[in-house]
Amino acid sequence: MSETRKGPDEADESQCDSGIESLRSLRSLPEPVPAPGSGPSDRGGRPPWTQPPRTAKEPQEKEDADGERADSTYGSSSLTEPLLLLGSPEAEDPAPGSPLLPAGALSPQQLEALTYISEDGDTLIHLAVIHEAPAVLLCCLALLPQEVLDIQNNLYQTALHLAVHLDQPGAVQALVLKGASRVLQDRHGDTALHVACQRQHLACARCLLEGQPEPGRRPPHSLDLQLQNWQGLACLHIATLQRNRPLMELLLKNGADIDAQEGTSGKTALHLAVETQERALVQFLLQAGARVDARMLNGCTPLHLAAGRGLRGISSTLCEAGADSLLRNVEDETPQDLADDVRGINSALLSRISHTHSRDRNC
Repeated sequence: MSETRKGPDEADESQCDSGIESLRSLRSLPEPVPAPGSGPSDRGGRPPWTQPPRTAKEPQEKEDADGERADSTYGSSSLTEPLLLLGSPEAEDPAPGSPLLPAGALSPQQLEALTYISEDGDTLIHLAVIHEAPAVLLCCLALLPQEVLDIQNNLYQTALHLAVHLDQPGAVQALVLKGASRVLQDRHGDTALHVACQRQHLACARCLLEGQPEPGRRPPHSLDLQLQNWQGLACLHIATLQRNRPLMELLLKNGADIDAQEGTSGKTALHLAVETQERALVQFLLQAGARVDARMLNGCTPLHLAAGRGLRGISSTLCEAGADSLLRNVEDETPQDLADDVRGINSALLSRISHTHSRDRNC
């Protein structure tokens, strides 16, 4: 790698080169085709999709609360001017399916520049997402082989992971359209859909679930909604823990197993909903068909959890839905044994029995 230029706005020496200097060899690329209807713009001004130079402190603002980096080289300001070589500044947000450059053979030097990988493992596609440059992203998608889309950086993130993480549904749609894999897992075992559920980015999740590759691309990867991350959580489990009903509805609509067990203790979404202590969430899952007496690995049902936590309202809801208060776990305990208020459970059971008998008489 050539030595990085030093400038007054450059971060400290520990910051790695983003590799954009390699774009010098792209000067001989064909001229970009302007988007239909786009008018002339002031070439002297900053393109609308570039970001202003950042200070050395700003990359810290992109960290999660737990210190996890959303990207590898967000603080690099070297994307602002050299990227003018790749995209048309007139097209602020081009349509995802329209290539920016006409088809043409690339020289080995151009291909090498386009497929540059930084010390953090980021490709030019990663960097286009990180720096929110849709024109550059679409240019890369039009020129690069499909396999490049699935390169993972040092955190095992693909560009699709980053697009979801940074809540860029347009970039997600463009990557899915070009056949980016939706099943690759990062270092936490999360797919892009896991990230969408954790971040509660509903629009990105919808693009991942409902988007399809364009004709001519390889068949789409089978999106396994029961796939678990390294914590044993499938996407529905995460959406339930986030108490995000629209995400839960979207996942169930697209085939998520409502009774799938998470990998550590065997809890279903209904168990997790009980643990959130949100009665409306429990009612929603029951109405959606969740098995009321689903068992954990230790034999506990959702009613065991509700009774043990003294959640009278949720216990009543479960009993009204048909929960069996006499089922025993591996410790030979029933929900009644765990309940602080046994009368509350018995009252709910009597109410359910009375309601059933009344319904039978009416029939």
